[in-house]
Amino acid sequence: MKEWMKTIPESELATYKSAGFMTDMKVGRRVGLIVVDVTYGFTGRKGQTLAESIEEFRSACGPVSWEAVPRIAKLIEMFRERGLPIVFTRSDTANVPYTGKATKSKGTKAQAALHNDFPDEVMPREGEWVLGKTRASAFFQTPLMAYLVQQGVDTLVFCGVSTSGCVRASVVDGFSNGFSTFVVDECCFDRSEFAHAANLFDMDAKYASVVSLDEIAKLMPAVRKDSVKAA
Repeated sequence: MKEWMKTIPESELATYKSAGFMTDMKVGRRVGLIVVDVTYGFTGRKGQTLAESIEEFRSACGPVSWEAVPRIAKLIEMFRERGLPIVFTRSDTANVPYTGKATKSKGTKAQAALHNDFPDEVMPREGEWVLGKTRASAFFQTPLMAYLVQQGVDTLVFCGVSTSGCVRASVVDGFSNGFSTFVVDECCFDRSEFAHAANLFDMDAKYASVVSLDEIAKLMPAVRKDSVKAA
């Protein structure tokens, strides 16, 4: 049993399975990766406690962020090796000054600059798309859908933060738009362990297949021989 499943009552897991929920998604012809909001505003600075992170950035998740970041980096590299599309999302502070608009949480303008900076481990490379968004979902009033259609993507893999917020909202919209959707549990994080587990459970039941990093690696297409890594 996966670690996050251990907090879910066994009777509820059994009920959902018997009702036909928690079935597996299928990987299609072309897979894209959505890295949701892995910026300092949601991680906090490395080495900080959760309280220290929140003191600086109210939306930060603290130490769990930095446990997930190396795994997210591995997932990103998996897509780079195969030459597959990667989209990095963050708050659109250029058009809407950051005030916590993705959720009801309140931030401050003083946080705006560093809030949107990516840690070095998950820094987008030249040519990889950084998508600004003003609400929780990466799809809400953004050109993401048009980009995915243009790229021929029919399957989406999600990682990032928070599991219960922007990840979940983006996954639900991805599923609603007809994509096969996967969530890599070890590559998502949340300031609440309960919210993390509960939302992975709900997404796995209704909107996505929640898989481990090892499991998604086995589902991915082989590395193309003509794929060239970016410098």
